[in-house]
Amino acid sequence: MRIDDTPLDVPARPGPFRFRAAHTALVMIDMQRDFLEPGGFGEALGNDVSHLRAAVGPARALLDWARAGGLRIIHTKECHRPDLSDCPPAKRERGLPSLRIGDPGPMGRILIDGEPGSDFIAELAPLAGETVLTKPGKGAFYGTALGRMLADWGITHLIFAGVTTEVCVQSTMREANDRGYDCLLVTDATASYFPEFRDATIEMIVAQGGIVGWAAPLVALPALPAADIPGA
Repeated sequence: MRIDDTPLDVPARPGPFRFRAAHTALVMIDMQRDFLEPGGFGEALGNDVSHLRAAVGPARALLDWARAGGLRIIHTKECHRPDLSDCPPAKRERGLPSLRIGDPGPMGRILIDGEPGSDFIAELAPLAGETVLTKPGKGAFYGTALGRMLADWGITHLIFAGVTTEVCVQSTMREANDRGYDCLLVTDATASYFPEFRDATIEMIVAQGGIVGWAAPLVALPALPAADIPGA
């Protein structure tokens, strides 16, 4: 596969976001059944999971855009080993959920890798060849090989979407920023159980000249030249 290396600009906040498709990856954060569907961990924490549905359509359109242009695509999912050896007790005991991590729920054990609830919602299922990254924490660099993979691929820029904006999305963007990546958040392809938290997080990201990164709606993304895939 050959990917176009032409510089492209996104009219974003706080200013244009310039990237090259050949050196850019889309990171789709935690679009899992346990967070977006009734009966999962999100609902067990007392949240209205319907607030996250607004991001699903734009996230699917963003995936289609990235796939057509041949971008690297990474789907993260927050989940733990069946024996919970990678889940600190403080994380499992946090808050007052009706179901805790590892407990049996309507979609299997809550946030356990391999259980139905830890899988992706059908609309955003990964395709063959796309990277699925299992992460034990909120940030996608913690306890994973993400940094090494991005370096091996020559990635310098990251485009983000997913849930929730103020927790796992923002955590990963801050980790990426500290590692020198230029990061863009697609604002209509991310959501929170608390819409005001989403809006506040976007303002935090772009404040002070883009202290964490850039933000723009899906419609602002430029058309990508189709990837040249021999035999396609």
